[in-house]
Amino acid sequence: MVYRAPTSDIAFWLKSVAGMEAELAAGTFGDLDGDLVDAVIGEAGRFATEELAPVNRQGDIEGAQLIDGQVRLPRGWPDLYRRWAEGGWNALTGSPDHGGQGLPTMLYAATLEIWNGANTAFATGTMLTIGAMEALEAHGSDEQKTLYLDKLISGEWTASMNLTESQAGSDLSGMRTRAEPVGDGSYRIFGQKIFITHGDNDCAENIVHLVLARLPDAPAGTRGISLFVVPKRMINEDGSLGALNDVKVVGLEHKLGIHASPTCVMQFGEKTGAIGWLVGEPNRGLAAMFTMMNSARMSVGLQGVGVAERAYQRARDYANERSQGRAAGWSGTGACPIIHHPDVKRMLLTQRGLTDAARAICYSLAHALDLGRVGPEEVRAFYRDRAALLTPVAKAFSTDIAVEVASIGVQVHGGMGFVEETGAAQDYRDARILPIYEGTNGIQAIDLVTRKLTLADGEAFRSYVAELKASVSDGKGVDGPEIRTIAEKVGAALDELTFATNWLMRALSDGRTSDALAGATPYLRLFGLAAGGAYHLKAVLADLAEATTTTEAARRLAVARFYATDTMAVAGGLRLAATAGAAVIDDLNPALLG
Repeated sequence: MVYRAPTSDIAFWLKSVAGMEAELAAGTFGDLDGDLVDAVIGEAGRFATEELAPVNRQGDIEGAQLIDGQVRLPRGWPDLYRRWAEGGWNALTGSPDHGGQGLPTMLYAATLEIWNGANTAFATGTMLTIGAMEALEAHGSDEQKTLYLDKLISGEWTASMNLTESQAGSDLSGMRTRAEPVGDGSYRIFGQKIFITHGDNDCAENIVHLVLARLPDAPAGTRGISLFVVPKRMINEDGSLGALNDVKVVGLEHKLGIHASPTCVMQFGEKTGAIGWLVGEPNRGLAAMFTMMNSARMSVGLQGVGVAERAYQRARDYANERSQGRAAGWSGTGACPIIHHPDVKRMLLTQRGLTDAARAICYSLAHALDLGRVGPEEVRAFYRDRAALLTPVAKAFSTDIAVEVASIGVQVHGGMGFVEETGAAQDYRDARILPIYEGTNGIQAIDLVTRKLTLADGEAFRSYVAELKASVSDGKGVDGPEIRTIAEKVGAALDELTFATNWLMRALSDGRTSDALAGATPYLRLFGLAAGGAYHLKAVLADLAEATTTTEAARRLAVARFYATDTMAVAGGLRLAATAGAAVIDDLNPALLG
């Protein structure tokens, strides 16, 4: 099986569900029109299907290697990357002032899903460069923008994000990397960073490292962290590349998945110190880095969608090919393809429903990011709050379901799923990192409950749910029992979500923080499932409004019915878990766990 980019599905969810159609009609994105959107998605799908997907398995087998201090990607990958960059894909959303195309985040989201569906390890490195571009655009000096953005946007240079240290993972307050001022505006950086995605590669002639470090007089904790730009190679006054900086890869991690994406241990300042320059204000580096991290969180959510789509396609194709047993009602000769068995249908419907729900949430986040940036002035603050609310949900829900969908894919394959030759095992291995990096999903749940629900005194949440409930009202008014039933079940799930939200906000207001934290993870799952149900409903309503009678529309209705009656049936239980309080957890003596 080779992944085939589902371009028509992607265009549908982007335009008809996430809101791009309305923005194109309103001129929010300038001269961009539906035909150009379809053309971009179509060409991305072609490149992914024909060039990225066929080398996915080879990359997993060969992996990235560290040879004589230089990271080497699998055979042919540097040339593949150059063709990808020459296609303008790295420049899609880049600033036109520096050679970018200035296209909306929604279109980037669609292409990023496609790259990850075809080849997650390849796509992982490109995401970091996009995030670095956004961080430098927002916080860099004019000189830094001139020096770095053109090359990053063109894809000639790549970038990495350097936060984590062995003693400082999710909690960066213990970070030790230091930056010593030289006196000419530059700094000498000393320290070691771990888990650095694409800290080195043989695709680009230079790598721009964004590095968190402490100044000599920095206050303790996260308030004393600054951000520095540290190039792998120094840049001469005429723009040509000079000597190597004092930056070195000292190791590659041996990982469960995404083998072809190099995860590096980076040493800054093994000799005289790596030369870097301050980005933004002193001791405000974490705020600047969060621009890159929030971009990465949406991107990781889309990685989840891409991997889930690939795992679904693989399972569906295998279920059509593999014959075993005779399903009830089977009238053919001999054994039937296993796709006819009810349990296999259930697994495939679960995969499809979760994948589409996550896709819609991620695309809706991209829509909010776009309107918060280029929408009418009077709505920008509203959509910035919407984007902040959806970011932890998109990252956590989409990556959790990626692991589930990939695991179901292994199950559909049976014993063949547990061996490597089918590729189902790679899907599962590649998916497993996604709930961990760019902030574990437990951290995303805490962020959602303690920081995002209270945005605009809770109005960010209330307005979002009101928008979802508008589809419920529309669905209940349809002359057809199937859609009305979906609407009723989605409405019930949104009521459970609202109840849990009010309970958690009261807990925080009353100072019962532990109770709120104990319920954060089931609450985020409830949020994602309920929002996903509303988007499934919106999808079938869009098909109804357009009088669409295609096979795709029939499938969307079938999937929405199953999602509402089966997948979303756990909403009540999640509400109970989210509002159970912390008594059981707080009373547990860790010693009882052995």
